[in-house]
Amino acid sequence: MSSKLLKFSIVLILVFVSCSKDEDNLPNAASVKMLQKDPLTAKQVNAKIDEALAKGNFSWSRASDHLLWSAVVNGRDLVTIGFGNSKSDFERAKSTGNAQIQQSLLALIMQYEGATLDKTLVAADPYLNLIDVVITKQETIIALRQSRFVRYIEPADYRYFAVKNAEERSAASSGSSGCGFEASTLSTADYTTITPNAKAPWTFYQHNIPSAWNYSTGSGVTIGIVDTGVSPNQSLLNASFNDGLSSGRTIQKYGAYVDSIWPWSTGTDGPNDQCGHGTSMSSVACAPRNDNGLPVGVAYNANLIVYRAASNVVLDGYHEQNGVKNAFTALGNNTNVKIISMSMGHIFSVGKIEDGVKYAYSKGKLIFCAGGTSTSFTTFVGVIFPASMAECVAVTGVKEGATMQKCDDCHSGSKIDFTVVMQRAASGNTVPVDSYYDNQSDYVGGSSVATATTAGIAALVWAKNPSWTRTQVLTKMRQAGNFYPNKNAEFGYGNVNALLAVQ
Repeated sequence: MSSKLLKFSIVLILVFVSCSKDEDNLPNAASVKMLQKDPLTAKQVNAKIDEALAKGNFSWSRASDHLLWSAVVNGRDLVTIGFGNSKSDFERAKSTGNAQIQQSLLALIMQYEGATLDKTLVAADPYLNLIDVVITKQETIIALRQSRFVRYIEPADYRYFAVKNAEERSAASSGSSGCGFEASTLSTADYTTITPNAKAPWTFYQHNIPSAWNYSTGSGVTIGIVDTGVSPNQSLLNASFNDGLSSGRTIQKYGAYVDSIWPWSTGTDGPNDQCGHGTSMSSVACAPRNDNGLPVGVAYNANLIVYRAASNVVLDGYHEQNGVKNAFTALGNNTNVKIISMSMGHIFSVGKIEDGVKYAYSKGKLIFCAGGTSTSFTTFVGVIFPASMAECVAVTGVKEGATMQKCDDCHSGSKIDFTVVMQRAASGNTVPVDSYYDNQSDYVGGSSVATATTAGIAALVWAKNPSWTRTQVLTKMRQAGNFYPNKNAEFGYGNVNALLAVQ
């Protein structure tokens, strides 16, 4: 027996002795005997989720043991366990006894599963109190749920949207994924040419952004974007990031998404956008004020860090959710980052992403998330996750006009904080952006572009007031909203007047 294995065996013995003194760590024998033996099918699991969503929302914490286990079975037996001494004990560095708790939970799993550590533990997060494990038995689920040290236990690879696609025989991977590599000829009504030869999108004037540039252009502020990456074929978001009137700033690109069917795979496929969505978001937030006749971004002198965290905007599956979590923790640990923008999400909460968001928030980041853009089977959902979290500033898109009306595909609700005018009343055209390919433009809409636009406005405010805290920046933006001091039930503080926000 190796010294490493011997040490682990000793730890397990000590853990079992410790756990035997704690009734919270022991399963209830009666509940184990009353199992529903056969798992639900994936279609039946989705039906249960839809039933809960129709009544308000769904959470795995309120699911029955049988439903949770059924989802695990239909998700390749992968489970995420968030642990700690309390519901808010998510950060390893601030948690007491987290190593011992993790060992005790692994020991319990191995006891019930009859498995060794190498067949049980898939990954342990270095910053968060969570582990990904393999569980096959419902008894194990029940035992873990009785431990006072388990904050949540969720299926790590149950793919709700993939099941929906199969049911409806729809191509959500293309039709509702938010991806696209198209280019469009921009209508002259949808932009204004400004020096040195850039196109300022029509929507910027709805928020007085060009006037705000007289006071701030975002210089010195770093925005982090969690999305599908950046196109390697768009020079304005690569080598020409400092073009025209944009200068002295940096763009950094990282990969956090693992493109593999195997959960044990850890190598990412790099930072390059293979969807198009991340390129659009980066463009509207920070594209340079160029001399190439292409659209400019809101904060055209801000620094930008972009993470390829998922393959598309629907965060379905182990590696996408893991990628988003890892991107948030990385941005949280980056002291240069002040603002994080994410225009992706899910229709119900994901524990590991929630932990990642809370971690970044605890580091002082101002986080903007998209309120939701409808697909064929999410039209009934209000503000999506994680925009629904208290730590996030939720943003949605509205149509041009005197009366507030959400865009054709946008979600709204009481958790929305801000809106952005992003759909034309007559033509229906949305926001001009730099395309996936060099020297080309395109249109992009939904709550996604609204979120990236608002993050850019926040950068203008913070650059104007570099000593301010996150709270001060957010307060100033609220005061510049057209509904302030009230909050609208569907649209929050409304459209931000960027000029007022930087004065």
